[in-house]
Order: sequence, then structure tokens, then C-alpha cells
Amino acid sequence: MSYVAEPLDPTTETVTTTAASASTSHHLSPAFPGRAPWGTASKLRAWQQGALERYLQEQPRDFLAVATPGAGKTTFALTLASWLLHHHVVQQVTVVAPTEHLKKQWAEAAARIGIKLDPEYSAGPLSKEYQGVAVTYAGVGVRPMLHRNRVEQRKTLVILDEIHHAGDSKSWGEACLEAFEPATRRLALTGTPFRSDTNPIPFVTYEEGNDGIRRSSADYTYGYGSALGDGVVRPVIFLSYSGNMRWRTKAGDEIAARLGEPMTKDAISQAWRTALDPRGEWMPSVLRAADQRLTEVRKGIPDAGALVIASDQDSARAYAKLIREITGTKATLVLSDDTGASNRIDEFSHSEDRWMVAVRMVSEGVDVPRLAVGVYATTISTPLFFAQAVGRFVRSRRRGETASVFLPTVPDLLGFANEMEVERDHVLDKPKKEGEEDPYAESEQEMDEANREQDEDTGEQEQFSFEALESEAVFDRVLYDGAEFGMQAHPGSEEEQDYLGIPGLLEPDQVQLLLQKRQARQIAHSRKKPDEEADLLELPAERRPVVSHKEMLELRKQLNTMVGAYVHQSGKPHGVIHTELRRVCGGPPSAEATAGQLRQRIAKVQEWATRMR
Repeated sequence: MSYVAEPLDPTTETVTTTAASASTSHHLSPAFPGRAPWGTASKLRAWQQGALERYLQEQPRDFLAVATPGAGKTTFALTLASWLLHHHVVQQVTVVAPTEHLKKQWAEAAARIGIKLDPEYSAGPLSKEYQGVAVTYAGVGVRPMLHRNRVEQRKTLVILDEIHHAGDSKSWGEACLEAFEPATRRLALTGTPFRSDTNPIPFVTYEEGNDGIRRSSADYTYGYGSALGDGVVRPVIFLSYSGNMRWRTKAGDEIAARLGEPMTKDAISQAWRTALDPRGEWMPSVLRAADQRLTEVRKGIPDAGALVIASDQDSARAYAKLIREITGTKATLVLSDDTGASNRIDEFSHSEDRWMVAVRMVSEGVDVPRLAVGVYATTISTPLFFAQAVGRFVRSRRRGETASVFLPTVPDLLGFANEMEVERDHVLDKPKKEGEEDPYAESEQEMDEANREQDEDTGEQEQFSFEALESEAVFDRVLYDGAEFGMQAHPGSEEEQDYLGIPGLLEPDQVQLLLQKRQARQIAHSRKKPDEEADLLELPAERRPVVSHKEMLELRKQLNTMVGAYVHQSGKPHGVIHTELRRVCGGPPSAEATAGQLRQRIAKVQEWATRMR
């Protein structure tokens, strides 16, 4: 199917394409095809053209397009909007976005191809100079009938950007249903279609699989793996840091643990928070390493920027202060999604400043394509939030650009990093086998925290009452394309510099080859040293698995089973046996013990049982 999508503004150049094209795109942001990575000027990317052709063939009322962050969902949506307006299928457009910043960004992008949207609309008749409005989900939630009246009066295309936000609360979902049920056409967009809860998303189709579980069904999907293969997004190099942590619990006990070593879920959370405490040594070391990485990346990408994603305002301010002390330059600080924050994001986006610090994240869809280095300094651990956060760094502007994200060695995060190419759907039904831990139990609360528009005091610090005492950083591993590389190294060491110095412009296969060479060199160097000089665990990353919480549950279950069997054999109570195991093997109660300590106790109780036979 071919057509000519003539612009609605006579000052705009004519658009002609096989399925759609935007010759005005040289005025647009890097998400638009005119500034696609290479050889794609004046035409849509293949996925955008494919999605548009499917839409035009089927002419559906509802259409869900899932495309990885940075792929250019805005271009696809606005090209389609232009076609529908030009062919009088619709008379006006309503864009619903997650944040104030994004609705303005949509209005600016639409204006550049001749579609005028009012981002300040609040009530009453719309000025005749506009062809629609850009609003937020929160705004629709407050006045759904206002928007329903508008779509009933004129044929309307509703673009629901990052539609998973319509499931953020029951009221938002209900408001969207009420407001846009009469719409002529609805186009839903998302880069991360999965949610951690089971709130149904309005206007999304759910299909039941052979296992009886209902999952969201997209009309067109363009995942990270496909986008990476096409060169539309950057490959991501994850640099993970562990280190020794020490903290005091609410009960007054002092606990020491190494980040990344097997431990309970509570202990992982406390060690993680200790690492992120700006008063320790872990954060300064990681920020220093990230700044060195940024310097290397800027040799190939001169305007490359870096972003720290912080948990709260106090931490963000402290990180900004650390960056100034480390680099000698001021970091842009973004504390909330208000007008001032939006302006600061814009200013940073168009500058060549090195660092920005934001609370939790710069909202998904915010277009700062020069961000190439990130530090994940928040304790939110849902796959949705992680994907959104990493999505800030993958927007590609030219071939060979890479992104680098620094992480604490936490099992969940390393799991997400290794599954970057896994495409997830929103699951409505999550059956739980008897005795099996529900992996989604805490995710809904975490996502509520992550999606708050303001950075109010959430009480998050009360979740685990503790005092961070000491932290240190150790370079742990590099994760890339599902593989892990590197042996542990001290910050500032030659071994760490080997990985921080990877060029910022490389083809994906070159990254893999270079990491393999770096690790081989590190192993060869280690073998030349006497064993007594090895103060760190000198094993390649693939031989140092990071144990998950699920594996910890299995170890505790195994220990309890062994103790139960020994109770019948010895006649001693459970509590007496557990106390004796702690006395002989050392360490805290089973609920706080590391995997190594649990394995030691399992071996000991097996030894006792064998002696009694």
C-alpha cells in the first residue's frame, strides 16, 4: 500500500513514502528517522514502516505497538496521526503521556510535522489553532468526563503513550476507560508492556495461553534484540561492583557481608542500601569509575552524558556533591517532575555537560539521546523499572555507539541485565504452587513508588531500619549479551582500567571479542602472581555465580529438612540442633545466614547423622 501523507501545515515540506515518510524529519529529535543511525534519512525505519502497513491494512479501532525504548515510537505514532487526519478518518488527536515533561515533548514533536497540540489544555473549548491536546494520565484521572465529551463531539485519535501507566492505579484505568471508550481510534504505545501487578490495562487485548494464563497481546512488537540487530539501539555493557559492607540492625547487631555473596533477601537489601549510602566508600569509588568510563566514551562520542538514578532527594543531592568533588564540575540535579525539572532536563539535553543526577529516573520517553553512561543507585528491583531505567541509555544516533551502566552486584539486577533481550508481556494470572514463593509479592508496591510524580517522603527508609557503617567497592564483573567477563579487581587498579577503557565506539561483535581478550589477559596476569598475593577471589565471573533469593530459600529448606530428619534420629528438639549448629559452625540464625554458612551447617548435620548410624 502506498500513499502520500500531505502535511497539514502549508509551511511544512510534503511527505511521500511507500508506507509513510517524513522528509521534515531533519528538524526532529534523534528518535525520528531523519536522524536515524545511518542510511535511513527521509524514510521510516523498517519496523515503523511494517507497523504502519499492518495498521493501514487492518484499520483497527485499537492497536498496541510495543517497541523497545529508543526505537522511535513517537515517529510511528505521529506519522500515523498525520495520515488519519489527512484522510479524514479522525478530526482531532489526544495524546496521553505519563508526565508533564513528556506531554510537552509530544506537543513539540507534533508541531514540527504540522500537527498542533495544546499541552496546556485544562478545560473548555479548544482554540481553533490546535488540532488536539496533550495531557497526562493524572489529568485524565481528575476529569475523565471532560475528555469523554471532547471525543464524543469530534472523531478522535487517542494516542496512549506508555500505556502500562494506565494500570498504575485502579482510578487511572477506570478514568481512561470512561474518557476514551467513545474514541474513533486508539493507538497504545509502550516500550515495556509488562507490569509487576495484575491491574488490567485499558484497551489492551489479553489472550489465554495453553497454560490457562492470560497475557497481553500486541499488534506489533519490536524488541530490544531486533532493534540491536538493526543498529537502532546501542548495545549495553553492564559493569558490576561488589565489596564489603557493614551495618547495624534495628536490634543493635552489627552485620558484615560482601555484596554479591549468597545471603537472605533482607540481608541483600541492607547490604545494597549500605553500598548506596553516600557517606561510605562504595558510591564515591563507583562514581569515580563511571566518570573515567565517561571520559573514554567521549573520545568517540564527544557530547556523551552520564546519569545517576537515585532513590531519594537526600541521596541525589549527596551524589551531586560527590560528583563535583570528583570531577570539579557541577552536576545537573533533577529532583521531581515539575516545570523546573523539565527545563533542567531540556538544558542538559542540549548542552555538553557531563553529569545529571535524578531521583529514581528521568521518566521513560524523555529524549536525552546523548546519555551513554549510567549509575543505577536505587534499590528498586522490578524488571519494569530496570528496563525503563536502562532505556534512558540505549538511544542510538550513529553506528557503533555503546552504552555503559554501573550496577551493584545484586542477584535480581544481574538477572535483568542478562535478560535484556527477553520480551515480556503483561500477565493477568499468576498461579502460585503450594509452598512456592510468589516472585511478584512485593513488586506492586515498588512500582507504585517508582511511578510517583513527586519525590515526597515515601517512608521507604523505614522498610528496613538500620544504620550503614562502612562500605567499600570492588570491581566484580562485566555483563554483556548474556555473558559475564572479568575477575575481581580493586578500584583504580590496572585490571579495572582494562574494562573502563573499552572504546565507546564499537560494533556489538567487537565488544564481545574485546571483553574476551581483556579477561584472558587478566587470567594470565593472575597466574603469574604467587597465591599469597591474591587478596581477592581470582576466578572468572562465570565461575562466581551470584546466588539468588530463590536459591537461598532452597538451601534453608534443605537445612530444615536435614535438621528434621536428625530430630527423629537423635530425639533432640529442632531449636537445640539449630543452636548447636550455630555454636559449632558460627554465624547468625538460619534466616540471616549466608549460603556458605547454610551449606556448612548442612554438611555438619549430615556428618552427625552418619555417625549415629
